[in-house]
Amino acid sequence: MTENAASAMDGMYRHQRYIYDLTRRYYLIGRDQMIADLDPPAGGTVLEIGCGTARNLLLAANRYPRANFYGLDVSEEMLKTARAAINRSGYKKTISLAQADATTFSPTDLFGLQNIDRIFISYALSMIPPWQAVVDRAVSQLSPTGELHIVDFGTMASMPTLGRRGMRAWLTRFSVTPRLDLETVVRDAARRHGRSATFRQGRFDYAALARIGAKLS
Repeated sequence: MTENAASAMDGMYRHQRYIYDLTRRYYLIGRDQMIADLDPPAGGTVLEIGCGTARNLLLAANRYPRANFYGLDVSEEMLKTARAAINRSGYKKTISLAQADATTFSPTDLFGLQNIDRIFISYALSMIPPWQAVVDRAVSQLSPTGELHIVDFGTMASMPTLGRRGMRAWLTRFSVTPRLDLETVVRDAARRHGRSATFRQGRFDYAALARIGAKLS
């Protein structure tokens, strides 16, 4: 992603960040299930790519009090909201944030970490044009036993035609594009890095949950 991409995201979220969580809670389905599946090791490291308002990081930190949490986002505007939310919480010492490009980020440069035990991406790939590069970069930064967890819009293939068309048209207004080949990209990335992969979609194929697991022995 470029500096122009960061500016575009800042422009989009400069005002939306105040109502983002309230307006997204009804259609960003599967986020809490993804968090429940993380199960990081005690003392492990967990990174969210595209952390936005820190909603997911705060829920994860509450669920896994023995892990350490990190978040990155290209939008400094969203990070303002995230920092404020974390400062109001009891997790100021547990969660660290940084502004970074998801296609080239370095845990070492940002947080002093060699690799990460769990990385998760929630409804961000559908907003990032070079999203395949984000998946590959994330996998490359995992520890040998680490996992990448993804939740995003699914294919919507089993939705009624009018509903599917209407939903996709509405998402386009917000620069959101469901990644119809997400499963293929996830499985290909896992294969390249010598890891396992799972993929499933929920009701009407509305939401997709993907996981790239530990290195295969």
